[in-house]
Amino acid sequence: MAEQPDVSWLTQAAYDRLANELEYASTTGRQEITDKIQSAREEGDLKENSGYHAAKDEQGKQEARIRFLINLLKTAQVSEAPESHGVVVPGTVITATVAGDETVFLLGSREIAGQSDLDVYSEKSPLGAAIIDLKVGESTTYEAPNGRAISVKILKVENYTG
Repeated sequence: MAEQPDVSWLTQAAYDRLANELEYASTTGRQEITDKIQSAREEGDLKENSGYHAAKDEQGKQEARIRFLINLLKTAQVSEAPESHGVVVPGTVITATVAGDETVFLLGSREIAGQSDLDVYSEKSPLGAAIIDLKVGESTTYEAPNGRAISVKILKVENYTG
């Protein structure tokens, strides 16, 4: 049986922004890096050519970003941010006490937040997975990657307006 791809929720604005980034990276961006590599090649000995190696590294990072965006956009569920109704769901802004400290964050993909100052936690992260479907006032504990048990209490769940 084939494994189902992970589906990520995106707002239409986030989807459009990422689609534009993908279009630029796969066309103009690729050509710019190809030109940098060609220019660096013309300088001579590639073994000691830092400009060439930097351009090749940049090309590798850009190609990885292109592959990531293609997969993300292919599997994205595009819709408006969900109404909060006091229940933790992907795409909502959560105020919670985590390990004794109050914190505010968006639950979902980092790609949703764009240039926002909000911290973002994936719903697949240990924290995100532990709080999905909790209601305001409810508490839970989750295990951090270091094995420590961390307590969480949901104080507020709001609509994401970004």
